[in-house]
Amino acid sequence: MVPILLKILISLGFLSYVASANVVPFERLDINDSVLLILDLQVGLYHLARDFDATLYHNNLLAHASLGQLFNIPVVMTTSAETGPNGPLPKEIVEMYPNASFVKRQGEVDAWDNPEFRAAIEATGRKQIIVGGITTDVCTTFLALSLRSEGYSVFANVEASGTTTELIRDVSNSRMQAAGVQLMSTFAIVCDLMRDWRNVPGAAEVIPWLDKYFPIYGDLARAHGAAVLNGTLVPGEAALIG
Repeated sequence: MVPILLKILISLGFLSYVASANVVPFERLDINDSVLLILDLQVGLYHLARDFDATLYHNNLLAHASLGQLFNIPVVMTTSAETGPNGPLPKEIVEMYPNASFVKRQGEVDAWDNPEFRAAIEATGRKQIIVGGITTDVCTTFLALSLRSEGYSVFANVEASGTTTELIRDVSNSRMQAAGVQLMSTFAIVCDLMRDWRNVPGAAEVIPWLDKYFPIYGDLARAHGAAVLNGTLVPGEAALIG
């Protein structure tokens, strides 16, 4: 009986060790080591993103793309066979970065298979890649796994990637997560890059950005500002704030 119990305990300990060995340490986004990747967010592929509300997802694409402007970090854009049904990048995104690296791949599905794209990433000299792409299971996942195999830290914006079904999204996110890709929301990326509301970019720059792309926080700021300017409390409010 004792040997069997011992074997079980040893087995459980080994499994715990294996599980802990696969845990990815908490790595903060560093504004000085990050690059924003706009990956295949093309107007044709957009129609395959069925796991999001269409209007919300369109806003998410623009929000993701604008992170480079907000934080003044390098931006690399790429498209896959855009002369076919995949289509070009949205005009609004292209106009954000007239001087950014823009690699128009002719056939490679995994962007990392394109030498010009690899060179554009390497030229930034940065090791943290923030990525969102269509589709999640192909464009985002293939590249994320390739980048991880090359030693890059990858932060996948789950709100800026889209695919055909929620099932495929969830399976793809699990696959990336198992490889050490960090899954993040747009708001989380913004807050981690900013670090402190007193920084620059900080409250003065980020709150107007949030008002445009994350209006729930924008309206929170509007309500606070209006209350301060109004300078009055309605009956019952004083008791709520101490």
